[in-house]
Amino acid sequence: MNQLDEKDLRILEILKNHAEYSTRQISKKLLLPITTIHNRIQRLKKEKVIQKFTIEADYAKLERNFVSYVMISVDLQLLKQKKKTQYDITRELQSFAFVERVDIVAGGADLVAIVRVKNVEEFDAFLIGKLQLIEGIQKTQSLIVLHQG
Repeated sequence: MNQLDEKDLRILEILKNHAEYSTRQISKKLLLPITTIHNRIQRLKKEKVIQKFTIEADYAKLERNFVSYVMISVDLQLLKQKKKTQYDITRELQSFAFVERVDIVAGGADLVAIVRVKNVEEFDAFLIGKLQLIEGIQKTQSLIVLHQG
């Protein structure tokens, strides 16, 4: 991988905040030729510095503005018996539309899932009716987000 220089970092900063910008818009903003911007973005993608382009949605308009961090403890002995891993549980959790992200962590829990739903009733139905029924999940603890910064 090539060393990132100041131009690469400036391109990345613009894309981080404005993924929708065209190479022409980035070129005008940075006062660099369009071909330079294009070639650098292609290189950054090829080298997997840029892994994907994404959006930031208005979750209130999508009726998904109730957010919770769910800390999950797994039963390691049961997982061993079933020949499952934390990666398997992570994949299973990620298959639910309400689960925005799942990370394997160290500390008081084994996994942390970000769950985004319409309201507390929908969260309750998801937590009790789906998440806690996954084989290998021992217990959960939920942290409700009051304000996102």
